[in-house]
Amino acid sequence: MFLAYDLSEIESVAEKMISAIQHRVILFNGEMGAGKTTLIKEIAKQMGVTEPTGSPTYVLVNEYHTQNHQVIYHFDAYRLKDINEAYDMGFDEYLDSGNYCFIEWPERVTAILPEKYTTVTIKKISEDRRTVQVD
Repeated sequence: MFLAYDLSEIESVAEKMISAIQHRVILFNGEMGAGKTTLIKEIAKQMGVTEPTGSPTYVLVNEYHTQNHQVIYHFDAYRLKDINEAYDMGFDEYLDSGNYCFIEWPERVTAILPEKYTTVTIKKISEDRRTVQVD
């Protein structure tokens, strides 16, 4: 799936993406400021998360709960020093939990990613315009 969108259309983009997600582990690729966290926040909202969501940049992982008792883990691997730090925090256990795992900066944890995952690539076209590719 490929979409071009304005930020004002993010709700409908998130809704379309949810139906395109084929795996519980979803990798979000994009440069700094592309809108990875913004899109993840909207997807979580569309999936039934009512609690506040935000970037896990400094804590590395946030845990969200949906209204129907699903768990979503939101990772920001940008600050991981190496793969050993990922293992130390139990990253692999989160991935094996069967819960949704949304991962920003997945290239930092490629060694422990499962065999199957969905990849989301976001590109910033302008301040208000993005493209998103879901594979």
